Amino acid sequence: MATRPSSGKRNADHAPASPPRRRGIQSIEVGGKILLALLEHSSSLPLGALAKAAGMSGANAHAYLVSYGNLGLVRQDPNTGEYELGPLALQLGLAALHRLDPIKIAIPMTREFAERTGQTIAIAVLGNLGPVIVHLHESNYPIHVNMRTGTVMSLTNTATGKVFAALLPPKKIESLLHEDHLRLGAVPSLGKTEKFERTLREVRQRGVARAMGDPIPGINGLSAPVFDSNGNVVLVITAIGAAGVFDVRWTSPLIDDIKRCADAISAELGWQNHDVRATRQG
Repeated sequence: MATRPSSGKRNADHAPASPPRRRGIQSIEVGGKILLALLEHSSSLPLGALAKAAGMSGANAHAYLVSYGNLGLVRQDPNTGEYELGPLALQLGLAALHRLDPIKIAIPMTREFAERTGQTIAIAVLGNLGPVIVHLHESNYPIHVNMRTGTVMSLTNTATGKVFAALLPPKKIESLLHEDHLRLGAVPSLGKTEKFERTLREVRQRGVARAMGDPIPGINGLSAPVFDSNGNVVLVITAIGAAGVFDVRWTSPLIDDIKRCADAISAELGWQNHDVRATRQG
């Protein structure tokens, strides 16, 4: 099988220049290292360890901690004297998460992915009838597929649908399989077959679903899930291309590419655990 188009890396000569660093308040940026250190550790930290992680003296760290404690960004355990993130930090984090729009965040990141790989990239969310395409980045390589914004994808016969089927609650899947049967005339018991179950287990294990000339002959596809901060599947990104130039073997670089893109979007939404095997809902 031929490899994917050679446009996988941008020419360094055409890379956009980094924007100039704007002048700010240095003391706030320095003190922010303490908050970052607390964020990166799952447990509370004593003053010495926290100062070391933030790259400053204990005296300087203590001064910042007093101010952050007054604000509620940090709190100190009265028994151990160790520090952890405080209630205001939690409130800020929750407020930021509530304002996140997964599709809005995914669009520029999948656009970059499409431009870098030269492939067509679709974003799908779960609708009442099944997975629905909500955004499409079309490549410069024409492919003949009946896919556009608003297209409802089969739960059983597409890579996009298989990702949702692998990670959604079984009861939800049963109802969507019924919709698949009514809409597409698919075999209603397909979701209960051992072959389909093996496919879903493979998706959970590898974190990606493949389509190899099915349901569209000559077209391959790869799909990966995007999670929110609670580990819920909020959307699926899918890359599609002509079989001759779109490698979906498990050794294909495209598999790592699409997983990294999905993980990066998930991280923007607050998801930290990238073990897909642990994320089936319900």
